[in-house]
Parts: sequence; C-alpha cells; structure tokens
Amino acid sequence: MSSATNATTPAHGGDQVELAITGMTCASCAARIEKRLNKLDGVTATVNYATEKAKVTYGGDVTPDDLVAAVEKAGYSARLPEPPRPQTADVSDAEDDREPVRALRQRLLVSTALTVPVIALAMIPALQFTYWQWLSLTLAAPVVVWGALPFHRAAWTNLRHGSSTMDTLVSMGTLAAFGWSLYALFLGTAGEPGMTHPFELTIGASDGAANIYLEVGAGVTTAILAGRYFEARSKRRAGAALRALLEMGAKEVSVLRGGREERISVDQLAVDDVFVVRPGEKIATDGVIVEGSSAVDASMLTGESVPVEVGPGDAVVGATVNAGGRLVVRATRIGSDTQLAQMARLVEDAQNGKAEVQRLADRVSGIFVPIVIALAVATLGFWIGTGAGVSLAFTATVAVLIIACPCALGLATPTALMVGTGRGAQLGILIKGPEVLESTRKVDTVVLDKTGTVTTGRMTLLDVVPAAGEDDEELLRLAGALEDASEHPIAQAIARGATERVGTLPPVEGFTNVEGLGVQGVVDGRSVIVGRTRLLADWSLQLPAELERVKSAAEAEGRTAVVAAWDGAARGVLVVADAIKPTSAEAIRQLRDLGLTPVLLTGDNETVARSVAAQVGIDEVVAEVLPQDKVDVVKRLQADGKVVAMVGDGVNDAAALAQADLGLAMGTGTDVAIEASDLTLVRGDLRAAADAIRLSRKTLSTIKGNLFWAFAYNIAALPLAAAGLLNPLLAGAAMAFSSVFVVSNSLRLRRFKALASAQADGGVAAVHGPESGRPMDGAVTANQR
Repeated sequence: MSSATNATTPAHGGDQVELAITGMTCASCAARIEKRLNKLDGVTATVNYATEKAKVTYGGDVTPDDLVAAVEKAGYSARLPEPPRPQTADVSDAEDDREPVRALRQRLLVSTALTVPVIALAMIPALQFTYWQWLSLTLAAPVVVWGALPFHRAAWTNLRHGSSTMDTLVSMGTLAAFGWSLYALFLGTAGEPGMTHPFELTIGASDGAANIYLEVGAGVTTAILAGRYFEARSKRRAGAALRALLEMGAKEVSVLRGGREERISVDQLAVDDVFVVRPGEKIATDGVIVEGSSAVDASMLTGESVPVEVGPGDAVVGATVNAGGRLVVRATRIGSDTQLAQMARLVEDAQNGKAEVQRLADRVSGIFVPIVIALAVATLGFWIGTGAGVSLAFTATVAVLIIACPCALGLATPTALMVGTGRGAQLGILIKGPEVLESTRKVDTVVLDKTGTVTTGRMTLLDVVPAAGEDDEELLRLAGALEDASEHPIAQAIARGATERVGTLPPVEGFTNVEGLGVQGVVDGRSVIVGRTRLLADWSLQLPAELERVKSAAEAEGRTAVVAAWDGAARGVLVVADAIKPTSAEAIRQLRDLGLTPVLLTGDNETVARSVAAQVGIDEVVAEVLPQDKVDVVKRLQADGKVVAMVGDGVNDAAALAQADLGLAMGTGTDVAIEASDLTLVRGDLRAAADAIRLSRKTLSTIKGNLFWAFAYNIAALPLAAAGLLNPLLAGAAMAFSSVFVVSNSLRLRRFKALASAQADGGVAAVHGPESGRPMDGAVTANQR
C-alpha cells in the first residue's frame, strides 16, 4: 500500500500514519518499538500498548514501508491502515477484536484445569501419595511449555534482538522453577518414593535437590495468563465506546431517484443525494432537511436527552433518530467526512496519544527489566553466599523475577485514557489528546464568548407589551404576519415568536420594506406599521408614555424594542434580543464550583454585555473587542499569571481558542473553532464545559491513582521477594492481581455522569445549530428573562 493512500498531512508538517502493532505483551515492548521508530531520521512516534497502535509522523526519504520494517526488526509485526470506509462498523472487525481474547481464554481454561491439582498436591501433604510428584510433573509440563508459550516466544524474540521485556522475567521465572524441578526429580532425591513437600513461607535452609517447584511454574503461568485475559477483556470493554460510535450509523437508506424511492446501502450514498427518513429510522448521514418537520433524538451522539424540533433548512447529523414525522434530507457529508466519523477519529486520536504522566511510566518500564534481572542475580548470589542454601536462593530469585513484572505500570495510563475518552464521547464531550488532561487541572480562569456560547446566537422575541386596552395575541398576530414577509433577523425573530404563540399567521398585502426603519403593509384590512419610532413619526404617530418607558427600559438593557401601530395609533412594543441560553446561569455556577473565575468576552457593546453577565452571574466583562483582539485578552490574562480556558464557537474565536491553555469549542459552532480547540462539546449546552473539565480531572486523578498503586506495589514487593519472604506462586498471583486492579479502577470512569441533563425548555439544538430561546407563554417581561 503506498504512502499516499495511508497517510494524511497534519498541520504541523510531515506525513502521518497510524500503524496497527501486533506481538506486544507489555509496556516495555511499546517502549522498545517507540525507541526503534524514533531512531529513523525525521520520525516522531508514539506507541500505545493498550490500543496496540503507533501514531507516527515522518518525513524526508522515510516511507510507511520503512516504518513497518523498523517495527519488524524490533521483533514485532506492524500493519498499515486500510483505506477509508463508510462510517458504519464492519461486523468482521468486532470478530477480529474478539479472536485474541477467545484464544487467551482457551489457554487459560486448559492451564487452570491442569494447575489446580498441581497446587493442591504441593500445598496439602495429606494428598501426597507415593509418586505424587510424577503426576505433578505430568500435569505441570503442558502448562509451563504450552500455556506459557506466548511468554517464551516473546522472550526468545527479545533475546534475539538483544533486549528484554516483562515476558523475559515471566519466562525466566517459570522455566527456572520447572528446570530446577526436573533436576531434583531426575538427578536429585525428589523423585524417590515417599517424598513429601511441605508448603512453607518461611526462610530456612533445606536440601535444594529434594525440593520441586512445579506448582510455582504452573501456578505463576496460570496467574499471569488470568491477568492477561482479564486485561485483554477489559481493554476491549474500554474501547467499546469507540466501537459503539462507529456502529451507531444506519446501514441502509431510501434514496429518491426519479421521483421514486430506492433502497441502497449507506456506503453507496453520494453528496447531494436526496433521501427519505421515516419516523423511528436513523438519519443515514449529515444533511439538510428539504421537506418535512419532526423532532430528532440526538441522545446517542450528544448525550442530550430532549429531542430537537427541526424543519426545512435545518441541518441534521447522521446516526441521530427521527422521532417524529417523515423527513426528506439532502446529503451534505458522507463517509469519513461526517460528524460521527470525525467524533470517532477524535476519540481514537486521544486514546493513541500520551499524557505527560505516561511518558514517565514508559521511561521507567524501559529500564526496569534489566535492573530486575540484575537484582535477581544479586539475590541468588547473596543467599548462596550466606550459606542459606540453594533452595532458598532459588526461591527468592524466582520470586524477584515474577513480582517485578510492571504490567500494571504499562496499563495505568492507557486504560484510564481509553475509558475516560470513550465515556466523554458518549456524553458528547470529545477530548482531543491526553495532554489536555494536564491542562484541566491547572486552569483557574474561564473566558466565555457571548454570542452562541452564553446566548443562543440568534435573535429571539422575549417580551410583548400591548398598549392599554389592546390584546397581546392580536398585537402578535398582526405584527408577526407583517414581519414574516421580511428576511431581517429581528423580523424573523418576531415572526417565529408569533407563530409559536398564535399559530398560523394571516396573509399580507401591499408589503413594503422601509430601509433601516421597518416594514409596512395591509393585514386583515388594517394598515400595519412595525419598526422604529422614527417610522411612526413619519406617519405622525406618537408613542404613549407607558410604551415609551417599556422601550427605554429594554434599550437600557441592550435589547431591541420594535413598535407596532395600525389604524392611526401605536398598539404595543415587542422586545427582541439574542436570548440567553436557559442553562447558562447554571453552567456558570458549576464552573465556579470547580474553582474557575468566569470572564465574559464579546465584541458587543458594554451595555448588552453587562446585562447578559448580570443575568448569568459573571462579574468580569470585556466588551467591544474586535475578533483579532480576543487573542490579546487571553494573552493579557496569561501574563497576569492566570491559566486560561476559552469557550467559543465562531471563526473569530479560533485564534483565542488556540492561544488559551485549554480551548473548548461548542460543537454547534464552526469547523474552524472546533479544529483549534482541545475539547469539543458536541452539545450547544454550556453545562457540558463543566462536565468536560470534571471528566478530564477525574480521568487524570484515576491515572495518577493507578500509577501510585503500580509503583507502590513493585517498590513494596521487591524487597520482600529478595528477602525470601514471598513465595513465587503468591508473587505471580499478586502481580496478575495488580494489573486487574488497575484496569478495574479505570473502568469505574464508565460510571461518570453529567451534573444535570438538559431541561425540556432548554432543548439543545445539537443537530442544527444554536438553540432558540423558550417558547413564549404570553406577555413576559424582560426581567423574567
């Protein structure tokens, strides 16, 4: 496969490829492959043991085939990525994932069945009948030879390449125990009839030629196989969120061709194809609604529990479910370009990266094995030198080799990262890379863009105030009908609000748009004017004092007041503004609870900004800022010693998102903003920012907890083993348990929950842009908003 078909060109220069690695059995393997790849000119590689992938950036004369060759020279196998496929997951992929786990399970079950009687015979003197030791040999031999074959094979490969890994320790320990037992049985006195073998954990001199360690060889092999099996199964569960993302998509779609519906596979869908989505069906790919209206359930993709109302012109995302009426959709993005595929790619990239804490663990794993082998040799020499006997010296040496395997160290970071990022994806939070986790812990200031982040980003009718004696519904009906004929954002806001409140609007005759002032026309036989007070003045109409006060109060809060009149008199005021998202105030409280200081940053005027800030609970406001100046605001805060997180959604936020220590992009915003950020919030709900920081911090604390236990376990156990106080069999079991403990601790992240689900009245338009404000419940004052 050529490099052109397998590599992408990242923004920082050089080609990038992701290799699938096979043959790795521990973190030391990953460290060795990484070291070998990084020796190539112009190559920067990161190898992840948990995901079994290598993310490589290369340049110059290096080709992907050279990278594969380098991995194979290190004693492992590598595979170039397959060509891009549709966003739906292939069932065979899942089968391929399960096959290694099945093979490991079979090896474990056979080994366990043979090992249990071996251990029972060794531990219980009452079971030690004449020639019992030969039965133990018969049962233990297949376990040590066949059961431990993966460890021996890996150790031999390492030896041929002049290196060592944790498998080297396991292979040396089990073969040493088995080899010594063969010596004692055939050349020593252990094979004689009537030999008994007490099971002790004490230090004491004994005749080495009379002791056998078959239970150690078989028991350690089975214990480590059990650890590897549970580790492999847990790793598969940890990656389940990514597979679930890929499996969300529809498999078939009904395409409209020549006025007729034709059922085809999703991978045959092309951009601009028009397809039908019936109630209950999944939307096949990203597109724009051409016909029909419905509610779309995006909960699988965004974590948002409330279905979102959509209609003609609204964008929809593939894999979401049509919960209402029939929709006709025009495809805008297919295959690997869809939001679902991009989400999966972001999650996978995050899982393949490395946090700073993991780099330390990798460095330790890389030098740990040679040190342990040296320690084992020193232990053997020390006990023989002190005259404690060959048996004790051998037992302590094997225990050192077994207990030292730092499998838990290699799993501590990647498993937590896999589970954390996978859970984030389920909640609509995409963590771009492991280094992001470090940033969330240090952040103390969060800068929030106003439009589209704290507010909905589109004008909304907030208040309807009729003049004395007028009916608010009649005011809405006539004004809304006239404004419905205009394309101005303020006019559209009034028309939407009127439709929500009174239903179908009457037709308009003689519509005229008065540039910069408003609109006029005939509705239900009445000559209606809607616009600024100057337009009323042109018609010699005065605004009553009570309406003048309403208008002045609205404008003082930075809102737009529109006056409506007909039949020679002013009839009421309609107040329009960019409505604050219903969840924004709660989100600010949650960010404060995390120890963050919120700052509102906007290009809007000071009055509007202060009004919005007051309503959501923000004290610090930076207003009337040009897009290019947003970066300077972030830089200024950083110069003051602040660690800054930036939340935004627009093209004008992209540079500031990149400059911030932690950039969070609203997924309802522009692709440029999302690309520049560290975290993407698929929902348009600001509360997701608090959830993202909480999840990131929780994932980081889990990683640190895992590393602590992995280090503490080795540091505490090695002296005990070297002192002869730890039986090799228990050492193997304890080592396997430590790996399972670390993986199980990471899996607790799957239970992470968002602080609050979105309320019905604050439905998030996760699939088609910023959400609208609440439907009006009649005349509502500005203060109630």
